[in-house]
Amino acid sequence: MIRLTAYISGRVQRTGYRAKVVSLAKEMSLVGFVQNRPEGLVLVIAEGENKDDLERLASAIKIKNALIDVESISAEYSHGSGEYSIFRKITGPEEVGERLDDGIEILKELVVGVNNLAVGLNNLTTITKDGFENQSGKMDQMQDKQDDTIEEIQGLREDTMRRSDVKLSRIEKDIRLIKSKVGIR
Repeated sequence: MIRLTAYISGRVQRTGYRAKVVSLAKEMSLVGFVQNRPEGLVLVIAEGENKDDLERLASAIKIKNALIDVESISAEYSHGSGEYSIFRKITGPEEVGERLDDGIEILKELVVGVNNLAVGLNNLTTITKDGFENQSGKMDQMQDKQDDTIEEIQGLREDTMRRSDVKLSRIEKDIRLIKSKVGIR
């Protein structure tokens, strides 16, 4: 039996870090415990049949996510005692109340965040609605200009047709005159 004794520093207390360590250790069939230390560190004592499993745990507990930020791990390996039958989280007597207080603070921050998000979405909806209303007005203006353009084109077409008809009549008249002078009917 081999033992890993590790001290973890960083943002690792009151972040759910110990629960994650318990889950990882149990997945690897290791025994021991994880505990918050008064100086802000987390202590992990893990025992297993081979050093490779303990090294995998040491590597896996270097967690960085939205809540947890492991800065360093000081790890030592030694002979295991065999005194542990499971892997568990050790909690202090005041910890439950503190965790509830922490949970309430986190919940407050989430509520504020959700409210800010709702206000932002509402503003975006208003902006979008205003944008559509403005676009609708512009579209009406464009439709009016299009209608004016169509009327202008139709007027030009009618004028062109009249002028063409007048010119054609003159040409026909000139052709009849030429024919009559030449003697063609």
